[in-house]
Amino acid sequence: MPEEHSGIHVKQRFLTLNPITLARDTAEAVAYHYKEGNINWPMGAYITLVHVAAVVGLCYVPVASWQTRLWAFILWPITGLGITGGVHRLWAHRSYDAHWTVRVYLMLINSMANQGSIYHWARDHRVHHKHSETDADPHNAQRGFFFAHMGWLYVKKHPAVIAAGRTLDFSDLERDPVVMFQDKLDPWFALFMCFFFPGLVAKFGWGDNFWVGFWVAGALRYCWVLHCTWMVNSAAHMFGDHPYDASWPAENPLVSLLSVGEGWHNWHHKYPFDYAASEFGVGAQYNPTKLFIDACAAAGLVTKRKRAAGAWEKLKQRRDTAETAVSSPVLSPVSVKKTD
Repeated sequence: MPEEHSGIHVKQRFLTLNPITLARDTAEAVAYHYKEGNINWPMGAYITLVHVAAVVGLCYVPVASWQTRLWAFILWPITGLGITGGVHRLWAHRSYDAHWTVRVYLMLINSMANQGSIYHWARDHRVHHKHSETDADPHNAQRGFFFAHMGWLYVKKHPAVIAAGRTLDFSDLERDPVVMFQDKLDPWFALFMCFFFPGLVAKFGWGDNFWVGFWVAGALRYCWVLHCTWMVNSAAHMFGDHPYDASWPAENPLVSLLSVGEGWHNWHHKYPFDYAASEFGVGAQYNPTKLFIDACAAAGLVTKRKRAAGAWEKLKQRRDTAETAVSSPVLSPVSVKKTD
């Protein structure tokens, strides 16, 4: 049966990987949103152009120097960290405190990732956690894999998303000068850092053609990292194990590999304040973002790292106690009536 969460109607999940069904459903969705006037034309055009630019970048790979190819590859985890360790774990969830030098560095590589300003990304993400898998979730996975992955960018926000955003407090972001500096320069600073800066590094660093660096280390890498991040909203919400909570988000090792450690999503949605976004250490779960934060903490640049291990242990103890009580019921005393 359908459920109600926070007064917002939630439909049951229907997931299919049948390509014919997916194509039909996608065509129906596009026709519906076009008829209803829901298409976000500016963003839709931008995302489409990003993929066209990525194809151009792919064509330039054979003529790029090995240094430029390596540069593009290295920028994958570097810019990914700007999302995972920066806007996600630091600014959206406040799971640790960082020295201003770390915050500036994370802001710069977040700008290279070019996924919207820190302020707007963190705002939407807090709404996502508050109203996960409801109409108020910006990338509600109840609306299908494609919508959760990237389709949500092609349509206007659901009115419930806008309404939910108005109820949350973002004053901490507004007080952060690093966040506000980037927000005031958005989108021009991010566009420069994402596309032009990699090209300049390739040109002046090892003498490669600027445009080769622009297309390969800029456009192609950018599109790839976008999809790695989007996989957290789509694949990690639909596929994987659920050891901590029976809700949608799952533990997905492949997504963690692609997104610099963000695939342990069942744990993260259970304990969003945990700076590691996973139960175990880097030796047991691939999590370069945790390794970066721990290294900064060892250098005295990160403090107040929050962990949920204690809360999880207490929950497991309560579950074990409850299961023991069910499996071993206490028998009531039996009275014996004496007879003469």
